[in-house]
Amino acid sequence: MAEAGAADQGIWHGGDLAAARALFPEAPEPWVDLSTGINPIPYPLPELPLSLWARLPGAAEEKALLAAARVAYRVPSSAGIVAAPGTQILIGLLPRLAPSGPVAVLGPTYAEHAHAWRKGGFAVREVATLEGAGEAATVIVVNPNNPDGRLLSREALAGQAALCAARGGLLVVDEAFCDVVPEASLVSALPPGAVILRSFGKSYGLAGVRLGFAIAAPELTERLCAALGPWAVAGPALAVGAAALSDAAWLAGATASRARDAARLDALLSPHGHVVGGTSLFRLLETPQAPALFARLGRSGIYVRRFRDAPRRLRFGLPGDEAQWSRLQAALDTDALGATRGA
Repeated sequence: MAEAGAADQGIWHGGDLAAARALFPEAPEPWVDLSTGINPIPYPLPELPLSLWARLPGAAEEKALLAAARVAYRVPSSAGIVAAPGTQILIGLLPRLAPSGPVAVLGPTYAEHAHAWRKGGFAVREVATLEGAGEAATVIVVNPNNPDGRLLSREALAGQAALCAARGGLLVVDEAFCDVVPEASLVSALPPGAVILRSFGKSYGLAGVRLGFAIAAPELTERLCAALGPWAVAGPALAVGAAALSDAAWLAGATASRARDAARLDALLSPHGHVVGGTSLFRLLETPQAPALFARLGRSGIYVRRFRDAPRRLRFGLPGDEAQWSRLQAALDTDALGATRGA
């Protein structure tokens, strides 16, 4: 997270190694960044012609990307889909689609959702259950949830979408981590009043490409497209996204491998607290020793995700190679005085 001096209303985010170095200036390099939920083994980049860097993105390349995304995400032919330079941009635009009414965010979850709607002038409250949303016109759900991996059924989400549509609002479902649990996706049965967000970078390990999608009724995606303007997605991102989204075999293999890695991480973490959830790209540990464990790992050059509003919890991403696994195990096996357990 942007731990120190974050500009965005104090919101902490993962992946900020400058903040890690400021917190732990004596830590050994290179850092092991486990503070994000990004696949640590990325999709192999295809060869890209120089022309993609030298000219504006073309309509044909965008069409190829959207066609690949429709297949990968099982988007109905009746639905619209729009590509953006990351889902974060789409999150900021979504308040333009709702006319009015209170907003409920099913939390605790990714803080940027509530921040975007408050910035758009909406009254926002966090609720613990869908039932707690009450008369909210717009409801935001992250499914599977970040950071605890909570999953809601497609039936429950469809029922909530109907309620939101009847109130003139929206059901926003952020499926950033749904690649690893495709059976949970609401896309193939897209109900009226629903907007689904899909993130490319997490499962494919290419967050720097900055690519995301919104799937909804065509009139909604057309409004998002107009707000984004022309050439929203860079040409290289269009090409990389189209290639990766067309490679179903790679995603299947990566999903199986990351599930094994998540089980391995659970085994490492369980002696140090209670693993309370997550997905196969991250695990959530709860322990009263979380602040001390965060500091111990930081001094060892390992950065994990802590939470301002949940100080007993730490989120761990997956190590990317055996050297990182070994460093994590060594740091976990070292007590607060620097002695190795069992020595």
